[in-house]
Amino acid sequence: MTTQAAPLTAGPVRVVGTGLLGTSIALGLRGLDVPVQLSDSSPSALALARDMGAGEPVGEASPEPALVVVATPPDVAGPVVLEMLRRHPGAVVTDVASVKAVIAAEVAAGGQDGARYVGSHPMAGRERSGAAAADADLFAGRPWVIAPTGDADPAAVAAVRGLALDLGALPVSLDPQEHDDAVAVVSHVPQLAASLVASLLVEAPESALSLAGQGLRDVTRIAASDPRLWAAILVGNAAPVGEGLRRLRAGIDSLIEGLDKAAASGPLAPGAVGALSRVIDAGNTGVARIPGKHGGAPRRYRTVQVLIPDEPGELGRLFGEVGELGVNIEDLQLEHSAGARVGIAHLSVVPAAAAALEDGLTNRGWRVVAE
Repeated sequence: MTTQAAPLTAGPVRVVGTGLLGTSIALGLRGLDVPVQLSDSSPSALALARDMGAGEPVGEASPEPALVVVATPPDVAGPVVLEMLRRHPGAVVTDVASVKAVIAAEVAAGGQDGARYVGSHPMAGRERSGAAAADADLFAGRPWVIAPTGDADPAAVAAVRGLALDLGALPVSLDPQEHDDAVAVVSHVPQLAASLVASLLVEAPESALSLAGQGLRDVTRIAASDPRLWAAILVGNAAPVGEGLRRLRAGIDSLIEGLDKAAASGPLAPGAVGALSRVIDAGNTGVARIPGKHGGAPRRYRTVQVLIPDEPGELGRLFGEVGELGVNIEDLQLEHSAGARVGIAHLSVVPAAAAALEDGLTNRGWRVVAE
């Protein structure tokens, strides 16, 4: 019989803001038997988080918290952090907003004990928001940035690091501005790029939308995000996001120039093919730098494509038979066409296992599609 290690986080923990992140943090801590106090300006959001088992609402008899987690939108996080530092002079205070430099500056100018404040940001989320989308395992295996200022107490930094570890995350240390520069490239600009592409669909004819495939779904998936929350995030990180968009615009301008040459003088117009090829090639280079599974070095996999009937239990049957063949699925994508009764499961496996998996599935009656 195994025993669960004692959590690093000392309670009570007060979670201010019971949206997706706040409620997920609270649920994870309650799973470790850490006492959690909940606070939210919305009574209905607070009641939902309570009913989900995330903790108990703050009351007059609530003991002083040892750690306060501010999980409000970034445009109000700074004032809330300052208020928590003032109200709870013995507590470490962190926030989990997706911008850090502007909040650190607000805290530094706020006249409170900034040594007890450590900004942080779990790199996890969903397109859906609110407590109803919360998940105790939301942070498992995900980076969690710890972004202290130079004035932060080492014990406060250790407390926030312990919170991340308790929730299964991988702590990463960056200063606030390093964090904001990084998330502009890997999160904020991609969000805007996805939203811009998706906005082209607003006036697209139905005949075009009926042709939509997995590529469009992949590119636009994150476009279905909360506009108000993202507006607050983006203006809070305006300079790095603006710089990222200018770099993106330079690439778009190069593409437009090449396409205009081709439109005016034909597909083989001087400079047209080269301009387009350079942008696509740079994209290949960038994709190759994205860390692979479990955050390690990127690995190249072979894709085995299998037709799968759109019927209950078929995906589970496919997974079971892949397991029986002794092959691990490293990644999975499902592709559907409008009106089709089958989809295509793209199974990414290590190259050495691909041929045997194709043969094994074919022998078991699955239709394997050649690349």
